[in-house]
Amino acid sequence: MSVMSLRSAVCACTLLVASFASHAGLIVNGDFESHTLNKNSWTWLSSSQFDGWQGSNIEIWHALQGVEAVSGNHFIELNADGGNSGDWSIFQSFATEIGQHYQLDFYYRARTGNNEQFQVSVADIDWLLNDHSSAGWTQFSNSFIATGNSTTLRFTSKNPGTYGNFIDAVQVSAVPVISQVPEPATLAAFGLGLIGLLAGRRLRQPK
Repeated sequence: MSVMSLRSAVCACTLLVASFASHAGLIVNGDFESHTLNKNSWTWLSSSQFDGWQGSNIEIWHALQGVEAVSGNHFIELNADGGNSGDWSIFQSFATEIGQHYQLDFYYRARTGNNEQFQVSVADIDWLLNDHSSAGWTQFSNSFIATGNSTTLRFTSKNPGTYGNFIDAVQVSAVPVISQVPEPATLAAFGLGLIGLLAGRRLRQPK
């Protein structure tokens, strides 16, 4: 491999990393930090008052009842206060590439540990989360394949009332396609060849 080819390979890898870096953090306000609250307090807002998310009212907490956020200071309760005639739901749409794999991560916990359950929907996939544990935060991590140039992530409560599930640290990111890793023998041969190439260039240098 020539030095020029080696440089080209390095540049290609750099561009690949930069490409996936541009897809990082596709969710706006996934930590629910756009509205500031005093500690040990809560409030509810319409989606028009809150960055990134749409849908039902959004109830924000800051360390109320001893519950600390996973990321930042705030988290939301899906079953918010305020008038609502059906299931509580918040959603956000973001740009995607058809056929691209994406990773969805967030944390959740129940407020009372009774019958709280909610549904997560993205790219025609639905997950029903009904473990309703209030002992601590649980991480949800799963992947999906985009079917369009825009994808919607939706959280929907499946129990009535204003006691529901807490949600925090919502993230969606593109999953890089990993090429087949060369066998160790191939890597060793490549390393020896590169050493020989550099040694040969040094021997040919004029004195």
